Amino acid sequence: MRVHHLNCGTMTPIGGRLVDGRPGLFRHATLVCHCLLLETATGLVLIETGMGTPAVADPERWLGRRFLTLSKPVSRAEETAVSQIRALGLDPADVRDIVLTHLDLDHAGGLVDFPQARVHVYAAELAAYHAGNPRYRRAQLAHGPQWTPYEDAGDDWFGFSAVRELDGVPDVALIPLAGHTTGHAGVAVHTDTGWLLNAGDAYFYHSEIDEPARIPPGLKLFERLVQTVPEQRIENQQRLRELRLTSDVTIFAAHDLTDFERLSRPAHA
Repeated sequence: MRVHHLNCGTMTPIGGRLVDGRPGLFRHATLVCHCLLLETATGLVLIETGMGTPAVADPERWLGRRFLTLSKPVSRAEETAVSQIRALGLDPADVRDIVLTHLDLDHAGGLVDFPQARVHVYAAELAAYHAGNPRYRRAQLAHGPQWTPYEDAGDDWFGFSAVRELDGVPDVALIPLAGHTTGHAGVAVHTDTGWLLNAGDAYFYHSEIDEPARIPPGLKLFERLVQTVPEQRIENQQRLRELRLTSDVTIFAAHDLTDFERLSRPAHA
C-alpha cells in the first residue's frame, strides 16, 4: 500500500496565531483539509474528500455564505481531490471506496466528484443526516452517494471500539469518536510502517492531545461552538492523549497545518 497525504482545501480565517498558533496576530490563519489517498492492490481508497470541485465553481451554493465568511476558503482547482489524483498520474475513476470521519461540508463535499465510489461511514452519522440535521449541506449529497454504513463497533483497536472489517477495504478501520458530531469516527489505516489515525475533528490542534494540552484560544472557542456532544468530545480527547503516550500510532487532526506538513513528505508506504 502507498499512502499520499493531500490537502484538499485551504481555509484562511482571520485571527492569525489565535487560530493556527503561528507567529503574527494581524494576518489570516491557515487551516487545511487533510485527506489520505491509498493505492491498494484492488484500487484507490480516499479517506475524506475535502470540499469538492463545485466549491471552486459555485462556492456560495456549495459551501454557504456563513462558511465562506468565517472560514474564507481559498478557491484553487488544483487542491481538489480529483485534480491531485490526476497530478499523481492516477485515474479518479479508480477510486472505488471513500471512508469518511463525518459528513460536514469540508469533509464530504467532494463525494460528488466520485459517484462510482462506495462511501463508508458510521451509521450514527448517516442517521443524523437523514434526520435532517441542518449542519449538513443537502446540496452536497443530493446526487445520492452509494452509502455503506456500519453500526457494529465491537472489535478492539488499542482499547478503542472499532469496526475492523470494512466491506472490501482491508487494513482500514472506523474508530467511533463522537463529540464533534454524534456519529463522528476516526479512520485508522494499517500501513507497512505502522498505524495512521485520521482523527478528523475529534481535536483541532497538534498539541491538543499532548500532555499538557495546548490549543490557541480562537480555535478552542470554535471547537466548542461546533461540538455536538461535549462530554464525549472531552473524553475521547483524553483517550487519544493516552493513545499517543502509550503506542506508536501516528495520530493527526484533519485541519492542523503542522500535522499536514509533518506527514505529507515523504509519503508513507
